[in-house]
Order: sequence, then C-alpha cells, then structure tokens
Amino acid sequence: MVASTATLRSLARVVRSKNAGPLCLTLDLFFLDEQAYARAAGSPALSVPAVAALYGLPAEQVRRFDLPHLCAIKLTLPRRLCAGDPGDGDVYGAQQHGPLLELAL
Repeated sequence: MVASTATLRSLARVVRSKNAGPLCLTLDLFFLDEQAYARAAGSPALSVPAVAALYGLPAEQVRRFDLPHLCAIKLTLPRRLCAGDPGDGDVYGAQQHGPLLELAL
C-alpha cells in the first residue's frame, strides 16, 4: 500500500543513473509494484517539463519512456559535459539521479 505522501525514494526499488553514450544520461526508475508505478507515472513531479526544470534543461531535451510491464520509467537527457571532459565530476553518470530521490509524488 502506498502512503498518502511519498517520495520517489520510498516508492522505487531502484533509482539509478548511467551514461547513455558520452553525451547523454539515462535515469532508470523501477517501482515496487503496479500501484507505486501508477502513482509515479501520473505524478506531475515526473513529467517531462518538471524533470527538465529540475535539471536546468529545456523540456524538448528530455525524453521519457513509460514501461508499465516492468513497473519502470526511463528518462534520457543530455549531459552538461561530455563524459571524461575536463571538469566532468561523474565520468560514468552514476551520481546524477540524486535530485530525483526526494521528489514528492
């Protein structure tokens, strides 16, 4: 059962980020069950415009893929720097999911 106020962290069993090539990131959200997935999928906090704003990007640069059969949502967005460029603090893109964790859904 999903609580009336819940964060992404509490509804998901996996929240991760990784490179999708040297210029893009993928954010993978796998939910505990169909109810948690449905809540997240319908939440304005995970809409393309909201995620774009959270990452400081125009909405047209963010893509969202809903995968109900997996109880998952995948988001793809451009990296600020090419992976491995000078100044890139996360060459694997593995720490970029942090801003999503405490989103209220």
